[in-house]
Order: sequence, then structure tokens, then C-alpha cells
Amino acid sequence: MSTHLPAIDPDDVVGWVTQHLDDLACDEVAASPAFRGGQAAADAALADLDVRGYASRRNDVLPGDRRGATRLSPWIRHGLLTLPRVWHAVADAPARDRTKFRNELSWQEYTRHLYAQVGRSLRAPLRFEPGRATGDWDRAPWPDEMACVAASIGELERDGWMVNQARMWMASQYVVRGHGDWWEGEQHFFRHLLDGSRFANGLGWQWTTGMATGRTYGFSRSQVMKRAPELCADCELAHDCPIEEWPDLDRASRRESRPATIGGERTPGWTAGPDQVLRRRPPDVVWLTAESLGDDDPALAAHPDLPVVFVFDAPLLARLRLSGKRLVFLAECLADLASRRDLVVHVGAPAEVLAEHDPAVTFTPVPGWRALSRRLQPAVIHPWPWLRRPDGGSVQSFSAWDRRHDDPEPPRQPRLDLGGGLD
Repeated sequence: MSTHLPAIDPDDVVGWVTQHLDDLACDEVAASPAFRGGQAAADAALADLDVRGYASRRNDVLPGDRRGATRLSPWIRHGLLTLPRVWHAVADAPARDRTKFRNELSWQEYTRHLYAQVGRSLRAPLRFEPGRATGDWDRAPWPDEMACVAASIGELERDGWMVNQARMWMASQYVVRGHGDWWEGEQHFFRHLLDGSRFANGLGWQWTTGMATGRTYGFSRSQVMKRAPELCADCELAHDCPIEEWPDLDRASRRESRPATIGGERTPGWTAGPDQVLRRRPPDVVWLTAESLGDDDPALAAHPDLPVVFVFDAPLLARLRLSGKRLVFLAECLADLASRRDLVVHVGAPAEVLAEHDPAVTFTPVPGWRALSRRLQPAVIHPWPWLRRPDGGSVQSFSAWDRRHDDPEPPRQPRLDLGGGLD
């Protein structure tokens, strides 16, 4: 059963989400104090983008004014800033910083290619026994008496964001030292990160904890002292630090089963979608998804006179239990769009809502969308705005994937990444 929701009050988005979506959230509904959803906010962030110093300062954690992170990831995650647009925005940046930043954009694209091929089986085939530190650990995986943990998880749960270095620390701490289930830790990140995704965030956890390569990322006090020294200075465990020494790591044991498509696929169109507009019949609405909420969405831009439909997928959200911050961010995006377009918002099952329409939609490289589109047979499907269109070749590793693409500035292998490279 679906419900047609009233227009979103742009001056009270939190109240709107509380009234209509509160039962789908895992925590109190609130706006992120650090990010606002919407095209206007995304455009302003991109206009202020300055990647000078990015290569050397990207992984600094504290003090805040030392951070080189761009903080564009929430808007990129939901398609308000496309990867090609951001790629071209740094064309005049210093060469070293431009190359490093574009390298991370390429990593984000690679994870999308991998997820588009492997889909929901990403967890199982790559779920090796993670590398873990030997010895006893008698604390919770994320003990809040450690200042580095409290600050990192506090920022995650308050703002819906963390700098990439802190993401790596917390993943390693959760699994390698705390011996927690990586999937539970990844789920916590996914619920709270405004840029949370099954592709970049999920694969980042697997790399950091050693499940994809057997090379586990270790976490120790020396890293905190280098990237956020004030945390150690104020920590109650400063003289009894449980991560004083580098962890004595066990190596991961690799499972043999992997999906056949990870080595290449015979029909790359299945992953990439159409390379030109696919028209079946005249559309009556534009269907937007959470993957592509920006004004540059190809279907939205191509049909400026059609009303727009967005559906909060209640069955899916009931399973995911996202934070209220993520729901508010999405609602802010919709409220901003409604100032320019005729927008109708529903909560319920998308198949029920869209069965009454002939939608124009942008292809989305997500398995759930593909299954729904096969059922609905949209009137018009527009190509996805790939940075690098999938070619059907292997996505076994980033390096192999990268070597197949003929870019004027080929990116180098990125560091392990839990934020899609765009934090």
C-alpha cells in the first residue's frame, strides 16, 4: 500500500520526515549539522572546491583546518554531483593534487562497476576470514574510553560523515583488534554515512580488514599521533593505550568461490545499461531514484515539462533502518528540487506506484533497480552518466580494471578506501 505524501516544507524538513518516515529510521530524526541536501548546496560545495594540498593532507584527521578532504561525497553519492562533472572541475589544479583526486574518483567508479556486476553476492564471495590481531582483547570493538574511537564514531553518528583515515582506523579496530563481525560494523557505517553505499563502503571494509587480498590494514597509536595528536593528549588511556604497539596480525584465509562475472561478462550492456536513449512509448512522468537526485539526471534534464515522481521504498527502508540524518538529507534534496519542478513524493512499494505510469528514468547500475525496471518496462531509459563506461572486462582488481582504460591521465592505485575516495 503506497501513500501520496504532502509537499515537503523546505523550512521544516525535519518535521516532515518525523511525521511521515520516523518509523523507518534507526534513531532520532535530525538534520546533519555539517551537510545539507539539495542541488543548491551541492553546487555551492563544488564552487568552493580547492584541491591544492589534497595529495598531502587528504588523510589528516585533526585539527579540522588541516583536513584536505573535499567533503563532496554525500552529494556525489546521490547524483547531485556526477563523477564526470567533478572530474572536469579540477582540470586546472596542481598536477599532483589533480592526479590524486582523480585517482579517487576512479576508485569510486571502479567500485560501482564491481557492484553492478556482482550485486548482492559481493558480501559472500569476498567474505574471507579477516586478518585479526593475536592476543586477548577484553573491550568492545569500539571502546568509547579511547579518544580516537569516541571522536570518530561521534562524528559519524552526529554528522553522518568521517574523514577517510578515521574510517580505516575504525574498520581495522572493529575487526582486527576487536574481533567484531565486519558485516555488523559495515552496517553501522552504512546506516549513518550520508555517502553510505554498498559499493564503495562495503568494498572498503573488505579491503581494510584483509578479506580481499589477505593484507590486513593495522591500526596503532602511532597513526593517531601522526594524524590527530590532540586525541592522544586528551585520552584517559594515554598512559595505558590498548593500541600502543602495532598489532601482531594473522593473515586472512581466502575462500575459493567467486562469481563468474568478476572475471568478465559476455554482455557488458547488462552492467553499463544503454549507450543511447531507449524509447518504448511516450512517458508521462520522470522517475527519480536515490542514486540520481540532481538536476543533471539525464531523464530529468531531457523531460523538463513532465512531473517528477520519487518513492521512499518503505519495504526496503524498513530492512535497512537508516539514520534519521540520511532520510532528512534525501528529503532536503527533494524539497530543493520541488522549488523548480512539479514533484510528487510517495512512501510505499515503488512497483505499485509506478505501475500506474509510463516513466522516463535514468538507468541505474544497482541490481535492485534492474530487477524493478524489468518488471515495469519504463517508457524511456536514459544512459547512466559513467565516468568510464563498463567494457565487460575483469573487475578482479582495480589495477587490472584501470589498465584497460585509455585516459590522458591514468590514475595510480589508490589507498584502501571506505568513503569512495571522495571524503
